[in-house]
Amino acid sequence: MTELTFRSLQDYLDVKYEAICQRKNISSPSTSDLFIKLVEEIGEVAEVLSQLKGNKANTDDASLENKLADVVHYVVEIANVNGIDLGKAIIEKDKRASVKYNESPNLAEFLSKK
Repeated sequence: MTELTFRSLQDYLDVKYEAICQRKNISSPSTSDLFIKLVEEIGEVAEVLSQLKGNKANTDDASLENKLADVVHYVVEIANVNGIDLGKAIIEKDKRASVKYNESPNLAEFLSKK
């Protein structure tokens, strides 16, 4: 199986959403529409977690794996629409957090050792 990177997922979603936008005759998906979908998916993650904890009746379509994949999908597409290289942003954010919280190694250091 090919290993997925944020860059490859962002590139794939660019192609996918370009086709969707052409069909809908719009230039690009709006950040607000994508954010609304993201919040819906986060709600579905909460539903699954509640079912797994036993607080709600379990349904057959409850898959934490699928719901988390949906959340990542929308986060990545929000980054795309806003011109953000998500992989780079995560590494830079982790560097700042590592300094702030005096943690080592940071993500960039960890990745360089692999």
